[in-house]
Amino acid sequence: MLLEVSIEASEFFSRHTRAKMKQEVSTNVTYAQLCCTWVALGRYYRTERKMTHTPVKLTFEQYLEYDDGTDNRYEVFDGELIPVPPESGINGWIALWLMYQLAQFVNPQLIRPNAYELQVPGNPQNRYPDLVVLREEHLAQTANRQTITLNMAPPQFVAEVVSPYRNHDDENYQLDYIDKRQQYERRGIPEYWIIDPQAQLVTVLLLVNGSYQATEFTPHQRIVSWTFPELELTAEQILQAG
Repeated sequence: MLLEVSIEASEFFSRHTRAKMKQEVSTNVTYAQLCCTWVALGRYYRTERKMTHTPVKLTFEQYLEYDDGTDNRYEVFDGELIPVPPESGINGWIALWLMYQLAQFVNPQLIRPNAYELQVPGNPQNRYPDLVVLREEHLAQTANRQTITLNMAPPQFVAEVVSPYRNHDDENYQLDYIDKRQQYERRGIPEYWIIDPQAQLVTVLLLVNGSYQATEFTPHQRIVSWTFPELELTAEQILQAG
């Protein structure tokens, strides 16, 4: 059943995304609107297709043993596996560009863009940060699988690049500013960056006494980081990387 669901999801996204992209490009629709098409398709899948339940709800430990023979990534929500669509090219490049900048101050092996899975409290039980900075012990602990579980220390740093959104009630905005913020805070991650090209802001959240304290940096302001105190980047440099 799980294999059938994952195949059906992949075919659905591939077929509908190609058709939609051809239609949108031919009418010169903006990048934001094109991304919103993708989001709408994802929302359709979650609301309509997620009703196909697996015979047995998986624990996170059972999920870690699951292998459907593909490279598909999943979020675990109430024991159900939900396919995670691929990251956009612009978001992926910003994360990769930032990796090159941070690699000047820390072991480059510790900086992983769009590669690591992070177990978190709540639902879904796992996230795939756009960029994560590991601790040294994670290299040995995750040698067989790039998943940081709850019995491991949290990463030093995570960053997310916000996909285009219509307003603050939009799912893309809520995902990085609300949902992941709460989960990363509960997970005890010391520093979390929200990179928002649409709002032209970089928000740095630092964990103080168990709660995030947020500072917004506008384009010409220099980013202040606990993890990387020697970093000399303005918000504009990061935002314009894409």
